[in-house]
This record gives sequence, structure tokens and C-alpha cells, in this order.
Amino acid sequence: MAKHPAPGRVKTRLAATLGADRACALYRAFVLDLAERLDALPYDVTWAYWPATAPFATLLPRARCRSQRGADLGERMANALAECGGPAVVIGADAPHVPAARLAEAVGALAADADLVLGPADDGGYYLIGLRTPTPAVFTGVAWGTSRVLAETLARASGLRTRLLEPCFDIDTPADLARLADLLARGDVLLPRTAALLGLPALGS
Repeated sequence: MAKHPAPGRVKTRLAATLGADRACALYRAFVLDLAERLDALPYDVTWAYWPATAPFATLLPRARCRSQRGADLGERMANALAECGGPAVVIGADAPHVPAARLAEAVGALAADADLVLGPADDGGYYLIGLRTPTPAVFTGVAWGTSRVLAETLARASGLRTRLLEPCFDIDTPADLARLADLLARGDVLLPRTAALLGLPALGS
């Protein structure tokens, strides 16, 4: 799931500190770096982008891209998963550093006995959701953008065999960006475009 990178439309909390153009450039780097990482993994990847009229496909001309559909984030995720069928996993472009091992764990859990997989985010939401089959109910009536997202999703998952992954973080604030910079500086993940914008060497794997 990704937004089309346009100044003032993405990473608005970062933009308040960094400026709209720099925040947009970082988000564009997130998308391109994540696409490169996903291309190296053994998964069929579809990019679901927003807004629907944006020229997102020109950013990733070799990728499978389709527009998001729905009135809110929940509907858009539910529709994206329904279009992919099941099992399927959704991640956002604001977590380009999500470990490959975490993706493999989610895929493995869905292939085994889990109906729902969630990767808790430090802000009370989640950075990953996976479903064995499309289940729109887990996206209904959730207060998106709040610290209650994970708890409300779990409340709607009653009866589903659920697996929780290790927590991670989305990049929404300058503090999150500093955490990402630490990961890049240690070589824990390879995000060359993002590292270059942050003035860091392109280390990692």
C-alpha cells in the first residue's frame, strides 16, 4: 500500500519539520527502496496506490500496480486483499525497513494455521496485516490513525486464529526517522536511496 509521492500529500508530520519537498523526496525513496527489496524476495507483489488518479505506475514501470478503492483506509486494505485473493499480506511503504524474515514469518504462518497475522507498530497500529482469506470485518469501524488501531482490529478478530509478529515501527515522525537512520548506519537494512538522502553510506543487506 502506498501513496503517490507528492509534496504536501505524504509524510505530513515529517514535513512539519523537514519541509514538504524533503519529506516527499524521502517517501519516494522509501517506495523505490522497498520495491527493490521486494523484487529480491520470492513473492508476487502488487502495489496498491492512492489516490486512484495518480500516475503512480510511472514510478515503478515494471511492477504490478493497481489503484486503491474505498472510502477509508480500512475499505482500501480490504479491497486490496480481496483483489489479491488469499492468503495475502499487506505492508505500507512507510516501513521500507521491515525485515525480510518478518515477511517470511507472516507468509509461513498463513500457510500453516493462522487466519490473521498482525505486526504491531509502536504507535498502536500495525505495520503488517495478513489474511488467509479476505475478511472485511477486521477493517470495519476501526479508528484509523489512532493508537487504538491494533486493539480494535484484534477485537474484531474474535474467532480467527491470530499470530502476532515482533513489533516494528512506521516512519511518521522525526524520531522515527532517527531510528531508521540508526538501522541504516549499523547496516541492518539496505535502503540506498533513503541512506543517500540522509547523508549515510549505503550499507546493509
